Amino acid sequence: MEALLTKHLSGYFKAQHNKAVSAFEIQPTKPQFEGDLTLVVFPLLKIVPKKPADLAAELGDFLVDSVAEVEAYNVVQGFLNIQISNAYYVNFLSELSQNPNFGFTPKTASSDTLLVEYSSPNTNKPLHLGHIRNNLLGAAVANILAANGDNVHTTQIINDRGIHICKSMVAWQNFGNSETPASANLKGDALVGKYYVLFDQQYKKEIADLVASGSTEEQAKNDAPILQEAKEMLLKWEQNDSDVRALWEQMNAWVYDGFAKTYSRLGVHFDSYYYESDTYLLGKETVDEGLSKGIFYTKDDGSVWVDLNEDGLDEKLLLRSDGTSVYMTQDLGTARLRYTNHPDMKGMVYTVGNEQDYHFKVLFLILKKLGYDWASQLHHLSYGMVDLPSGKMKSREGTVVDADALMDEMHATAKQISQELGKLDGMTDDEKEALYHTIGMGALKYYILKVDPKKRILFDPKASVDFNGNTGPFIQYTHARIQSILRKAGEYNSAFDTVISLHAKEKAVLKTLSQFPSVVAASAKQHSPALVANYVYDLVKQYNSYYQEVPILVDEVNMRSLRVALCAAVGQVIQKSLGLLGIEAPTRM
Repeated sequence: MEALLTKHLSGYFKAQHNKAVSAFEIQPTKPQFEGDLTLVVFPLLKIVPKKPADLAAELGDFLVDSVAEVEAYNVVQGFLNIQISNAYYVNFLSELSQNPNFGFTPKTASSDTLLVEYSSPNTNKPLHLGHIRNNLLGAAVANILAANGDNVHTTQIINDRGIHICKSMVAWQNFGNSETPASANLKGDALVGKYYVLFDQQYKKEIADLVASGSTEEQAKNDAPILQEAKEMLLKWEQNDSDVRALWEQMNAWVYDGFAKTYSRLGVHFDSYYYESDTYLLGKETVDEGLSKGIFYTKDDGSVWVDLNEDGLDEKLLLRSDGTSVYMTQDLGTARLRYTNHPDMKGMVYTVGNEQDYHFKVLFLILKKLGYDWASQLHHLSYGMVDLPSGKMKSREGTVVDADALMDEMHATAKQISQELGKLDGMTDDEKEALYHTIGMGALKYYILKVDPKKRILFDPKASVDFNGNTGPFIQYTHARIQSILRKAGEYNSAFDTVISLHAKEKAVLKTLSQFPSVVAASAKQHSPALVANYVYDLVKQYNSYYQEVPILVDEVNMRSLRVALCAAVGQVIQKSLGLLGIEAPTRM
């Protein structure tokens, strides 16, 4: 409808005022005013200098006379509130009922190819709550971009080398006694993470001992024997020492096996994997390229830097004095390799927490200075951290919330609440367990994705599984209720008499349904799944209000068919919205 109004209004301004106007501010009418859509007139006063109310009335008269779907209008100050006919919404419902792709843009030969990076963990610890937000955001953004008509390729960079990886390896050598995931009955990532924590504990003990022996704290931090071991191991790794490489491959294999199990439970996948152990070499080549072009420079100690002071940033280290690389080195190499592998790519989204905002400003700027045109197409999807009531998580101190443990808790909480509600009669035990997983994961995903990515989250597992309020289970339950109605209704006709009278609450639901395509488009443009999440919650609230007040399975055939079709359309859009968020829509709860 917004497009139709824009077309007519553009024609009017050209014909009556000889002005070319292609965009108008049209928004849903606020609940306290009569109308369906509101045209904001104030921006148009620069084009046609009139009193706001006079121009609004002029445009309102034109629309009523020229657009069959416009029934009436009213003017409130500089706002033109437009009333759309019932026939338009009835026709819209009939078309929606016959369009399985409603709200989604089909891919074409000219669709853009986009790459979305997310997860990108270190191979020295299991995935935790922070990784969950990263994975859910990245996967949802990939879904939403695909629904908007883009070809989307999901990927991750696995940080499988560096001093932090060597810390776990050194601790396992010193304290592991040849322990394996099988012998410890632990997932591989959990076992390796255990030794990362042990390293930190031993490191702190050695610092305390050195300080007690007369060293300054700064000297002690640098001289601690276990840290020196880790540094030596990193040098040996980069020199391809066979023993170090063999241990590295074994411990990484344990971690990858653990990650795969977590990703499966989380319901995310990747089309490709990149490894820092490969890309840092290309990064070093990129550093050499920058040196040859005079973009980078070498300090007296042999370290390589780039000076970005003229760009409002500062100096950035690219290679250490001993020749070992830093995160920036591998990120330069990874970016180049991805565009080599995907020359048709029109953009890349990095899903990384906001503590890395500066890093990505520097990365994108360096790539531009190196002359890569595609650097202007890179986007950092920056998001806030996830906190718990107990405070910030720290991996090296072992105070993180393990992703697997959290999913276990969500499953258990969903099971408890579902059993208390007592609506699972007739389901097998396997069906019940599958439903508990669906509800628990829906609660977790929705609670995280309903928040704007830029905002920090205080995560409350129990609140997320509430069957009332702005939660995943509340939305899932509404979908299940609709499926129950459809089972009772049986067959229905999706072609309606357009003169049928609509209840006010029916029209409200239809107006909300009509907004779905624009919500998907805006969510893709802003890389914000929160727009979809909060839209579907609003739709569910509208529908439940309608359901409570308006009988669905009435005797009059035409009205019954329309109302059943409306329920089906709401169910369809709920399922699509949840699907974009990576959430299943159960048919029974």
